[in-house]
Amino acid sequence: MAAPRSVKTTCPYCGVGCGVIAEIGASGEVGVRGDPDHPANFGRLCSKGSALAETIGLEGRLLYPEVKGARTDWDPALDLVASTFANTIREHGPDSVGFYVSGQLLTEDYYVVNKLMKGFIGTANIDTNSRLCMASSVAGHRRAFGADTVPGCYEDLELADLVVLVGSNLAWCHPVLYQRIAAAKEKRPDMKVVLIDPRRTATADIADLHLPIRSDGDVPLFLGLLAHLGRGRALNPRYIAEHTTGIAEALCAADAIDTYTLARRTGLPLSTLEQFYSLFAATQRTVTIYSQGVNQSSSGTDKVNAIINCHLATGRIGKPGMGPFSVTGQPNAMGGREVGGLANMLAAHMAIENAEDRDRVQRFWHAPAIAGKPGLKAVDMFQAVADGRIKALWIMATNPVVSMPEAGGVKDAIARCPFVVVSDVTAATDTAQLAHVLLPALAWGEKSGTVTNSERRISRQRSFLRAPGGARPDWWIVSEVAKRMGYTEAFAYAEPDEIFAEHAALSAFENNGTRDFDIGAYATLDHGAYDDLAPFQWPHPAGSNGAQRMFAKGRYFTADGKARLVPVRLSGDEMATPGFPLTLNTGRVRDHWHTMTRTGKSQRLSQHYAEPFVEIHPDDAQRFRIHDADLVRVSTGLDAILVRALVTPRQQPCSIFVPMHWNDQFASSARVDCLVPGITDPISGQPASKNIPVRIERFVAATYGFAVLRRKPEKIPAEYWAIAKCNGGWRVEMAFASDQTDWPAFARGLLGRASEPAVYHDTQTGRMRFAAYDNGNLMGMMFLAPEPVAVSREWAISQLAATDPVLRRRNAILAGRPGAGTVDRGATVCACFGIGVNEIAGAVASGCCTVAAVGEATQAGTNCGSCRPEIKRIIHENALAKAV
Repeated sequence: MAAPRSVKTTCPYCGVGCGVIAEIGASGEVGVRGDPDHPANFGRLCSKGSALAETIGLEGRLLYPEVKGARTDWDPALDLVASTFANTIREHGPDSVGFYVSGQLLTEDYYVVNKLMKGFIGTANIDTNSRLCMASSVAGHRRAFGADTVPGCYEDLELADLVVLVGSNLAWCHPVLYQRIAAAKEKRPDMKVVLIDPRRTATADIADLHLPIRSDGDVPLFLGLLAHLGRGRALNPRYIAEHTTGIAEALCAADAIDTYTLARRTGLPLSTLEQFYSLFAATQRTVTIYSQGVNQSSSGTDKVNAIINCHLATGRIGKPGMGPFSVTGQPNAMGGREVGGLANMLAAHMAIENAEDRDRVQRFWHAPAIAGKPGLKAVDMFQAVADGRIKALWIMATNPVVSMPEAGGVKDAIARCPFVVVSDVTAATDTAQLAHVLLPALAWGEKSGTVTNSERRISRQRSFLRAPGGARPDWWIVSEVAKRMGYTEAFAYAEPDEIFAEHAALSAFENNGTRDFDIGAYATLDHGAYDDLAPFQWPHPAGSNGAQRMFAKGRYFTADGKARLVPVRLSGDEMATPGFPLTLNTGRVRDHWHTMTRTGKSQRLSQHYAEPFVEIHPDDAQRFRIHDADLVRVSTGLDAILVRALVTPRQQPCSIFVPMHWNDQFASSARVDCLVPGITDPISGQPASKNIPVRIERFVAATYGFAVLRRKPEKIPAEYWAIAKCNGGWRVEMAFASDQTDWPAFARGLLGRASEPAVYHDTQTGRMRFAAYDNGNLMGMMFLAPEPVAVSREWAISQLAATDPVLRRRNAILAGRPGAGTVDRGATVCACFGIGVNEIAGAVASGCCTVAAVGEATQAGTNCGSCRPEIKRIIHENALAKAV
């Protein structure tokens, strides 16, 4: 039996880059906790990070290479990949192949695959799913600063007197940063927070002012702010003169918007605009945090520059508590940008369109070729797959059949591609099912390398689990293919530390302070020093102490060293049409991640939202005759999805929200990106996923169903279904367009044949309940009704996981409700500790009138804190009930 040990690593979710300590017990059991010494999170973790140990099992893992669905060995699989790519290039040229990679890769993986494509194959047809979340920030940074540089650091969020959150539900998408701000605000009540978001999200809980802006109203909002700053003498003339260019043109563009247009395009009253503008003008220490609500737009780059303009014009950048701050959506989106992961970039933040940079990279790599022009960005790449220009495609660590716009078309394109390779950890993703060759990669806990977070901090992600089956690191897989293509010497890596040292050396090569990304201090790192590498921020040139903030001295990476204020102008006014009268916004939920290949394994992460849904305002629900918990068909001219209605005033009238996570593995028809058109920002190429004209209609079901099952069903013959992991098995929501003629037979097929079936049928109401037993053990139960099933889900799940003799519970199971003296926790609010709404309401009823008191009584809200807004709402509703 091995001795217990602990390993410091990083969380594989959002771009906060939280430090994690994995604790491995003597029997191999794994626990995780936040690393109190890591400067990104100081021990905090979100609900997803706290549940990491629940996601490392081998269920659903791809463990061995497969060719056309048949298991094979590494050598024949790698030979096939290398020979097919080589032959395709020989016959059709280097631009006939494409790589689509991911912010889930470690920097070492990212570096090797970019080196192969851009320096040896000689094409830039390699893009990353970071195109879907960060490309507009990259483009905005490059226009303003001359480089893709994030100026600030997390400490600025705590030092600021005003934090402006734009298009970011920080409470759910970056909970650790949200908690840092909330803690700072609690210590300094005068600190102000402004939330700019069409939805009243959980982040509004700490906001002093919420601006429910109209979709894509950010450019006019910040144009109006710049004009206000100019009129109110809030500009910084000295900083502008010494460190910027373009102020006159930027102000002219801002002044061109009149108050009527400003109010109409933002959807905000002039009084609210004046309140925000005055607060911004009066507060020197201001940080503006922005995320996908800014980036995922057809005008995303202009939004970024409109925000940056306001900071440059006031000199609020590069100093403590000041600056524009782009927060990344993936654990290594920043690391991918460092190595040139995007199709229009070179490694080490060099420019593919710059001949000197191309020559420099080619000489450093001793490469036979170098990509001479930008490659195809993500949307264009899959269009090229569809029309046959790309004939061999390699997809790594991502699921574009779910996440790309026009996802249905992307699926068809991949299915028609002559040769598709997928490297992944999961065997049955929507994308993996279309692969000719599947290559098993290492997962979190198994792989070793580095990642870079949103504040430019590089951290080690260390392995603590053995590689299962035949799984291998991504850098190894790519290197082996490169060797078989004839590039042995350039890809003769034995360990990831060799790749990192090369990456660091390239960053310093002929740099002399002319490029922002320089980690030359680590170019001679040996294996031991790499293993012990402590988190550090770039730039960190050789002989320096590094830099916490950029641009403190006003020196930028443009030809003249000055920042550029970009004259941003209004683009077309996109509006819903009579045929598609609502605006769809897509995004994330609190406890799930991307396409659920990891979080879908955790039962507690599926408790908060177990099925796909659409948020809709009560006025629109009434208008379209939709009730809470109805099923709703959401459609565009491209496709349609079927999701559950969640009627809530959090949503603006005439707009709806659908999360991005659900896919064909977890729901019958919920890939929301099937509805998103391939409209992109003309500069960044980033798709617009927040402003989509749609229509909705109620789905009329004859019968609704809910089931809990000990075993996952292979097939669910229902027009609507959604499945999620639960304690003891699986939970399933269902709806049927017509009545089944033989419900008992359907129940046997779903629940499994058992020796002791039990049935209850209320002929007057049409409700039916089924329970299946095997040797006295409950195997599953199913509830059917002509309306959405009203049974307590948490109680039903608890019956599946119960260990006491089932005979005592048979009457309650068929009755569909808890028996006397049984506790029903209710719907889960706190995923970290599995605390239900009834438990929280009970604590409130017993006298807990603050979030802290509820936490002390139940533990709810005491870990990641992202459920605290819901706890506060329960407390508020209890107070209102008492007042009536």
